[in-house]
Amino acid sequence: MASAKTVKQIMETKMVTATLQDHIFEIAEKMKQHDIGFIPIVQGKQLVGVVTDRDLVLRGYAEKKSGSTLVQDVISDQHIVTVSPETSIDEASQLMAEHQVRRLPVVQQNELVGIIAIGDLAVRAAFENEAGEALGDISEKNKVTVGSQH
Repeated sequence: MASAKTVKQIMETKMVTATLQDHIFEIAEKMKQHDIGFIPIVQGKQLVGVVTDRDLVLRGYAEKKSGSTLVQDVISDQHIVTVSPETSIDEASQLMAEHQVRRLPVVQQNELVGIIAIGDLAVRAAFENEAGEALGDISEKNKVTVGSQH
């Protein structure tokens, strides 16, 4: 039996990270500088949470918190979905769809070693179907959520 393609083969290992001591303005600046909307929060190399651009808006600025507010006040630290480097591409795409996320931190022995994004799946021709399915599922769930609010 041929081995399945794994997350390790396509994950991004050059990551922009922040710590619990950083302020939300610094996080926003990093996002702008690197044109990203997701930053893992680490203590040493251990993943302790993530902050998205949405977190900054909803838990930060929309709640009238200042730019000097510590990242721990807006962090997404409950039930962070992660994968190991040995997770199959198919399983990672299924997790993205199931949890409606576009990025998954890759953790090995409690240390952040990479990030896999829906775009990482999309740019790899061999994995186009998985990325399309995951994105389709995410988009479809978002439509249902949005539609049910009206």
